[in-house]
Amino acid sequence: MSLSPIPRGLYSSVTDISPQLLAAKGIRLVLADLDNTLVAYRVTEPPAELMAWKAALEAAGIRLFLLSNSRKPGRAQNFAEKLGIPYQGHSGKPRRAGYLRAMERMGARPEETVMVGDQIFTDTLGANNAGVIPLLVQPIRLAGNPFRYVRYAIETPFRALGKRRPFL
Repeated sequence: MSLSPIPRGLYSSVTDISPQLLAAKGIRLVLADLDNTLVAYRVTEPPAELMAWKAALEAAGIRLFLLSNSRKPGRAQNFAEKLGIPYQGHSGKPRRAGYLRAMERMGARPEETVMVGDQIFTDTLGANNAGVIPLLVQPIRLAGNPFRYVRYAIETPFRALGKRRPFL
């Protein structure tokens, strides 16, 4: 376990992460952040591309699990139900306890689990701390919150380092 903020690769979107390559690396579980990772903030319906990616994960023998920090009542639950996957809201990322609970629920070990997220200081840092492989995606949309611009600017060097050490 490591407190490193450096991800294992930078991917354009979740759908650019190959289920077949994940399976070839022994991955059985994908933990995924919701907002700005799977869909933009306030999007309530899974788009067709995301549904197809989930189906491809399942075909490769990989389960998808929504691991969200969202505090909006019902946000994670409603989206996960529409996508047909288990979820955990109020996960407390970057603390490792949320990651460990999710893996325990799904019967997976850290070495066979990846975390896909858009933020260094929650998703990547927490995954590394829990012994999970962190895969970073470009945020879907920055508009709407000035703090997001600042946060992503601070994350830039870590994103650059992660881009140089891809998992896939």
